[in-house]
Amino acid sequence: MDKSGELKVGVYVDASNIALNGGYGMHYDVLREFACRNNGVAVRLNAYVAYDEEMAKKNVGYRRKSEEFHSVLRDFGYKVIVKIVKWFEDEHGNRFGKSNADLDMAVDALLQSQRLDYVLMVTGDGDFVQVVRALQNKGCRVEALAFKNVSRELIRETDVFTSGYLVPGLVGNDVYSKDVAEFESEVRHARGVCYAYYPEKGYGFMRFLKKLGSGLWITDSRRSESPYATAFVHSSHFPENFDARTLPNREQIFEFDVRKVPEKGYQAENVKIIYNY
Repeated sequence: MDKSGELKVGVYVDASNIALNGGYGMHYDVLREFACRNNGVAVRLNAYVAYDEEMAKKNVGYRRKSEEFHSVLRDFGYKVIVKIVKWFEDEHGNRFGKSNADLDMAVDALLQSQRLDYVLMVTGDGDFVQVVRALQNKGCRVEALAFKNVSRELIRETDVFTSGYLVPGLVGNDVYSKDVAEFESEVRHARGVCYAYYPEKGYGFMRFLKKLGSGLWITDSRRSESPYATAFVHSSHFPENFDARTLPNREQIFEFDVRKVPEKGYQAENVKIIYNY
């Protein structure tokens, strides 16, 4: 941390891993905002992207789309590290391409960590477990963010793991146009977890991020500094044949509509499960 009290932040994105595992179309500006939520300043923003030169020569659309993607990343302040796809043949003569950014990403994170307080690894790849441990031993706080197919060991070793599905506006078209706390009677969209459930009464409570901010550890939404909101959910709003005996479960990610009911608070409706870690 520097004299101004700002945390020096480093973000390392395995773009191919994320795109192939639930994060296609991720909003990198929102990712930067999330990483710097604790009064942080982005010292390093590295995005490791695959690029198929053979495809680029044959497909103008692919080349232009890739170039546009790289330009957008640079506009948001990311350094784009391009990994060229290399093609091989197996014993049956089948061609397959490989573009592995793991080594580059690991070395960069370790070498650059001496100037960082906080590192966000955006990947679900378990190969980074040793890198996480090494960064922690160097004094960095290390968090991970990913969507699907996330290594259980990576989740355990990082100081905090955040499902990308739970960050407002990070993927999809559900970018919040205003703070959830400003809701009136309109229905909005959210993702969250069911942290409390009472089967004998047939209801529970969903927790979801209402804004990007510090204090992710302040899960009690009654506290003014908490970035979370809580929504009441009745068993009738879960999918048909859903096994409520699995609740509460913070590893199940739900998607639902949120309605603000006068004098009662938020209510979750039309709940569906989108992922289970």
